[in-house]
Amino acid sequence: MYKRILVAIDGSNTSILALNEAIKLAKDQRSSLRLIHVLDPILISMVIQQRPGRRLVEAPNVVEYRKLYEAAAQKIIADGSAIARQAGIEPDAALVGLNTLSQHVYDVIEHEAKRWRADLIVIGTHGRRGIRRLLLGSVAEGLTRVASKPVLLIRGR
Repeated sequence: MYKRILVAIDGSNTSILALNEAIKLAKDQRSSLRLIHVLDPILISMVIQQRPGRRLVEAPNVVEYRKLYEAAAQKIIADGSAIARQAGIEPDAALVGLNTLSQHVYDVIEHEAKRWRADLIVIGTHGRRGIRRLLLGSVAEGLTRVASKPVLLIRGR
């Protein structure tokens, strides 16, 4: 039924739950699995902010921050790939980035699902409600609005 499963991961516990569910489906359906992590240029280009008495990021400048951010993103992909391999699935994996500041992370996931010809998108959701949802937004919710493919939402614990 689902021959090509795309799973978006961000390193959170919720995204690992989504990855584990995608792995189960891929094994059951004998599907290809693609892991993606979306790089956000707003975070990359953000000036390092200071809090009283400490830095948010231990980096002397924006270039160093970018290197640290990209290294962390590579680790998310590597760790997710290792989880899949331990389960007996050899995943395809990629870092993908936003092309414009007006683009959203969920737009990139949808674009990648179309480009890779995914049959299913799997993503974790934190299930925020009320003011927290309003302020923080939801990649998963946005994806369900724009997706042309079925989306499996995995709720965090």
